[in-house]
Amino acid sequence: MVAGELVQEHLRADAGAPDDITAVRKRPEPDGAAAEFYPTCGAEPAAGGEDARRALEPEVPPDEREAMLPNGGGEGGGGEALDKDRRELETKLYRRRFAVLVVFSLYSMVNAFQWIHYSIIANVFTRYYRVKNVSVDWLSVVYMVAYVPLIFPATWLLDRRGLRLTALLGSGLNCAGAWLKCASVSPERFGVTVGAQVVCSVAQVFILGLPSRIASVWFGPREVSTACATAVLGNQLGTAIGFLLPPVLVPNTPDDLELTGHNISIMFYGTAAVSTALFILTVIVIKDRPPLPPSPAQAVLPGSPLEDYSYKQSIINLMRNKAFILLLISYGILTGSFYSVSTLLNQMITDSFQNQELNAGRIGLTLVVAGMVGSILCGLWLDHTKTYKITTLIVYVLSFVGMMVFTFTLNLDNIYLVFLTAGVLGFFMTGYLPLGFEFGVEITYPESEGTSSGLLNAFAQIFGIIFTLIQGKLTTDFNPLAGNLFLSAWILLGVLLTALIKSELKRHNVNMGANSNNLQTPPVDCPEDCPLQNKTNGVKLEPSVSFSRETSL
Repeated sequence: MVAGELVQEHLRADAGAPDDITAVRKRPEPDGAAAEFYPTCGAEPAAGGEDARRALEPEVPPDEREAMLPNGGGEGGGGEALDKDRRELETKLYRRRFAVLVVFSLYSMVNAFQWIHYSIIANVFTRYYRVKNVSVDWLSVVYMVAYVPLIFPATWLLDRRGLRLTALLGSGLNCAGAWLKCASVSPERFGVTVGAQVVCSVAQVFILGLPSRIASVWFGPREVSTACATAVLGNQLGTAIGFLLPPVLVPNTPDDLELTGHNISIMFYGTAAVSTALFILTVIVIKDRPPLPPSPAQAVLPGSPLEDYSYKQSIINLMRNKAFILLLISYGILTGSFYSVSTLLNQMITDSFQNQELNAGRIGLTLVVAGMVGSILCGLWLDHTKTYKITTLIVYVLSFVGMMVFTFTLNLDNIYLVFLTAGVLGFFMTGYLPLGFEFGVEITYPESEGTSSGLLNAFAQIFGIIFTLIQGKLTTDFNPLAGNLFLSAWILLGVLLTALIKSELKRHNVNMGANSNNLQTPPVDCPEDCPLQNKTNGVKLEPSVSFSRETSL
């Protein structure tokens, strides 16, 4: 019974279900006003008209069909207007998309490096600045604290002013914070290094929400999940380098503070130089969007913000989406757990293994590099199968298993076993990050990718703050086992919440509908009595739309 239903559902999805998705473009106004989209309002085509039209039209080659939105139901609209609308909805992929992705990934990498490079050698900085462990922990926590209040103006800026300005702010502030750290190399200037880290944390607000936006507006439907995973990969790579390089560049020299300061200067000046070069590349390379959209799902959205666009309404729409609320909480739990483990890894390893600061960094590197592999594999898998919920749930369950194994093998006095268990934990826990982004975009389409990603990251930061402070307290007052068990209990709750998410493949359905001649763009105006309940900032969907659910591979 179940197998039969899965096969039938799979066949319906392959056929481009649902058949009743209809997007109608309003004719461009002479004064160049922004185009708007409306649904058809119940008008039925003339009997036999559709069959006759299809019989007379020549077969469109598959490559050309993928490069444009098909015309459907435009009788009476005029051939010239139809051709114009078809050209406006043409799709194309540009080589520049790879340069945009690489530059973003690199400056995101530097920002992540600056987040973790204090925590992984916390014992060195506590001795150099003569502060307590909790003070160095706050140099990591400040990234999470700054994100929560600033994400709303940052996503508003992304939606209203576009990708380029947001990217420039992220890269520029990251560069400014890196240079400010160069002035903080003195035992009496801990306040300066806190200020510099605050600047870098503000830069992060304009970085973390961009992967899904870059993937959606620059990459095609068959590569969007891989592109998002690659963009997230840059941030993970920065965390990996932040685990690896600081213990090498700034070794523990407790008897020579001058040498310690010299080593810290080398790390800070090198970071500032790289940040400057990447800011220049950001100015040159990153643009808001390509001249033509890369996918049908982007083609049916307005090319620029509409006059009636409401950021507040977008937030309200997302908060009314029950599936997205469940994803917000579950994503926040797992990603917040990753932030907490990354921040406190040095303390956990040095508590169980004496004088192993260098190996603590290597274990962190293993954790993140394994996660990078997991991210890419998950992105490729999603592009191939579009099984968002089942993939997310499986990765979540395996993250819980990995956390439990890591917890109970940490105190077995076998450093090599810790390397192995950290790699398993990182593969699934870090590999989950792009899954959450793409799943969120899928179930909230056509809302802005920046808004959904921003909210996901905001919840991740909130949980990260709470988990880091509580786990840090449990680790200090008791032992790492107590802190890790605390995280494991929350991850188990996240598994249950993920299982409750109702998966509707909205963006995927629009792409499938376009490729199956079910997405129509007749140049007719929508009457004033069109229902408004499905309006989403200039985009409307039919009340009868029934999005296919993910039930098979």
